[in-house]
Amino acid sequence: MGGFKKFLLRGNIVELAVAVIVGATFSGLVQALVADLITPLIGAVTGGRQPNFAEYSFTVNGSRFKYGDFLNHLLTFLMVSAVVYWLIVAPMTRLISLLDRDKDATTKQCPECLTDIPAEARRCAACTVELVPDSEKPA
Repeated sequence: MGGFKKFLLRGNIVELAVAVIVGATFSGLVQALVADLITPLIGAVTGGRQPNFAEYSFTVNGSRFKYGDFLNHLLTFLMVSAVVYWLIVAPMTRLISLLDRDKDATTKQCPECLTDIPAEARRCAACTVELVPDSEKPA
């Protein structure tokens, strides 16, 4: 029983549980955004008719193919993906690039092997070529 308790209280399990709960809540939020704001906006642009293809289907040898339902799910997926991209991925990419900008000032590439090395290094750790630190280069 002690091993099970230790497993449950391990940090990454708790973090995973929190991530799943927050992800599920966020999923509901994004779906509400799509259903309550974006889909009516599409309806307003297309003349007041909201897109609903659920009724579209065809039948072959008694089997009904609901391609309209697939189109509804495809549109929902594309809208949710666009919202997630513009609200999460794009801002995080910009934030990471701003944070990496400071990192680039402390490192440089070795001219021989292109390994990232400290800016003040006198010798590359990967290929051992001798380097002149930036502070000793003539102006």
